[in-house]
Amino acid sequence: MIRAFRLSFILFVLGTFVPTTFAQDAAAGKSAYQQQCSVCHSVDGSNGVGPSLKGIVGSKSGEIPGFRFSRAMKGANIVWDAKTLDAYLTDPQKAVPGNQMPFSGMTDAKQRADVIAYLATLK
Repeated sequence: MIRAFRLSFILFVLGTFVPTTFAQDAAAGKSAYQQQCSVCHSVDGSNGVGPSLKGIVGSKSGEIPGFRFSRAMKGANIVWDAKTLDAYLTDPQKAVPGNQMPFSGMTDAKQRADVIAYLATLK
């Protein structure tokens, strides 16, 4: 029983801290953003096909002014932080079922951490 508890604890710790164990590189994140996100999302406050990502870190899902969000995104009640952005960028449909973003996700955890570090610079 103690062994099972230890294993559960280790898995919990790994699941909690693995996304933040990567050294985050905002410059690399900007490059990844430009390659994968900029077609639909701006960083200057203007909305396009997708909402602007300026100031996304710390904001609530579905609340960027001037953008028409899906019901799923409006109802998700998510505050965008490193953990929620990591989950969303991993698999948008799993994180917010029914959202309308046509993106299958980023499989590379380091790349996600870098993009999140870049997004955090957009105040």
